[in-house]
Amino acid sequence: MEISKAEREDAAEILELQYLSYQSEAQIYNDYTIQPLMQNLSELEEELERHFVLKAVISGKIVGSVRAYQENQVCKIGKLIVHPDHQSTGIGTTLLNAIEQQFGSCRKYELFTGEKSQKNLYLYAKLGFKPCRKVEVDRHLTIIYLEKERKI
Repeated sequence: MEISKAEREDAAEILELQYLSYQSEAQIYNDYTIQPLMQNLSELEEELERHFVLKAVISGKIVGSVRAYQENQVCKIGKLIVHPDHQSTGIGTTLLNAIEQQFGSCRKYELFTGEKSQKNLYLYAKLGFKPCRKVEVDRHLTIIYLEKERKI
């Protein structure tokens, strides 16, 4: 597996992977209008300009990706995606570790997931992320924000 910075020409493949990867989240919440499933190619291309985006490649195919940016001294991590056929193989962990290295000067890292997304919560807890706040979006969705202090 190769981890590298995603480029604009990767946008269509990442978006296709994003649509595939977020089907399980949509199913959990019975909501197929979540932002990752509604994002279009030009919006993703804009994110590639504003955020640092990594991709995981196996045999020439993008099988994972993650996005991040720095706000003050906090690294905001989002849209960690792994192809369903490659989940639970360490790709997500590798991508998150690579983001932490890339943003090594940040004092902490923050990400979020839905309260019912048990696989995500398990992974984040295993990597040292701790819940810091909850936001009730509506009666069907509560978002849990998690953070991790940088190791010194």
